[in-house]
Amino acid sequence: MTMTSKLLASAGLALGALAALPAQAQVQGNIATVDISRAVLGTTAFQTAYEQVNTTYAPQNDLRRNKAQERQTLLAKFDKNGDKQVDDTELAAMQKSPDFPKLQTLEQEIQALTNQIDSARVYAVEQVIMQYGPALQEVVTKGQIKVVLDPGSLLYAVPEADITAQITTALNAKVPSVGIIPPQGWQPARESVQLFQEIQQRLAIAAQMQQAQAAQGQQPGNPQAPAGR
Repeated sequence: MTMTSKLLASAGLALGALAALPAQAQVQGNIATVDISRAVLGTTAFQTAYEQVNTTYAPQNDLRRNKAQERQTLLAKFDKNGDKQVDDTELAAMQKSPDFPKLQTLEQEIQALTNQIDSARVYAVEQVIMQYGPALQEVVTKGQIKVVLDPGSLLYAVPEADITAQITTALNAKVPSVGIIPPQGWQPARESVQLFQEIQQRLAIAAQMQQAQAAQGQQPGNPQAPAGR
């Protein structure tokens, strides 16, 4: 399993738990909740697309990494106090250096490469989310739901009210796959960018959790707490 697959699995763990609930027990009454970013993250089309981006845009990612290392090497020359940061005094000296134009060029190149990779991901997200409305309508009609709320706006909701897993299932049927190469002149919708950013935050949190768990497991002499404590 690749790192991206592991992160997607971690970020979508709660989604899998919901999917295990009986369909008739998903909704109580006429009110339901949907986590849109989690619904999209759980789709096969999204997960496959993210893996494809890693492969298709590997040259751009490698080039970005190399340029970032080159940029860091240049910045280190001005980090006189060794705190891994450039303060105001160091920044003033850096701006007067002959290396400053090269730093600016590197930053522009890194940003351009990042935009290219992120655009592919946003494009994939946008293709999935275009079918969110029909998927929601299908689930709402089938479950005779009258009100759907964002869980982020609620103080409390029973787990059975969450229809996110059902939305993911409907999206899988409507969008089995998506492209990752945006057409010429394509511009993402603001909602697509916002949703992409939310998904990236989920993946970042999943990565941090994995790193923390790995670090904890590697600590020597770290006995597990006795059960019941």
